[in-house]
Amino acid sequence: MKRHAQVLLLVLIGIGLLHAALFTDLYLRYVKEGLRPVLVVSGVLLTLMGIAAAALDRGHAGHAHGHDHSAAPRIAWLLALPALSLLLYAPPALGAYTAAHSNNKPVEHRKRFETLPAASPLPMTLTDFTTRVQQDRTLAIKGRSVLLTGFATPAGAGGGWYLTRIIFTCCAADAQTVKVRVYGTEAPAANTWLAVTGTWHAKGSLGTRSAQAALDARQLRPVAQPVNAFTDDLPLTPS
Repeated sequence: MKRHAQVLLLVLIGIGLLHAALFTDLYLRYVKEGLRPVLVVSGVLLTLMGIAAAALDRGHAGHAHGHDHSAAPRIAWLLALPALSLLLYAPPALGAYTAAHSNNKPVEHRKRFETLPAASPLPMTLTDFTTRVQQDRTLAIKGRSVLLTGFATPAGAGGGWYLTRIIFTCCAADAQTVKVRVYGTEAPAANTWLAVTGTWHAKGSLGTRSAQAALDARQLRPVAQPVNAFTDDLPLTPS
């Protein structure tokens, strides 16, 4: 890889980052929303560095003698692939395949629980539902109709399915999964986003670790995938 190709590659990566972070929502497939400014700054710096290097090379072109020893290994061309993918073809977001091959996010221990709102169905995140089921000894979730949203993940050889969210702590590399087993309905197609209304599926002792994070579904409603899909936000209630 010659010097001018290295400069071009630097500019391509910078422009690719700017395109993903400024003009699309593609960056949300790879990092948390709060890291957008970091991507923008990185894209600007890489682009400016490439332009500056090109200008310096042009200024020194008339004084160059001998052989060019600045060539990098040919394998360095592989660095062009992620840059071009950001501009031309974005890799698919993490989904059911990733969730099916990963463990659930550990549930943080909570000492106190606030009184649940009286809404019915009660919108909850998958994390809050799981925590209530396994830790709330007041049994406030018992018999309550709840509304959860996520995407469908097949449960494996035994059949059935999970309502799932993938959560970024920082980026895709540290993604964790939270899943709620759904009973009472046929498994939808993998990666289908759904709003599910139902009640806790009584398996295990409610309020303890033995309780399964599971739902007896009464209603399924397809919903659009959120723009910022790698969070565990509250479901949007229909107007």
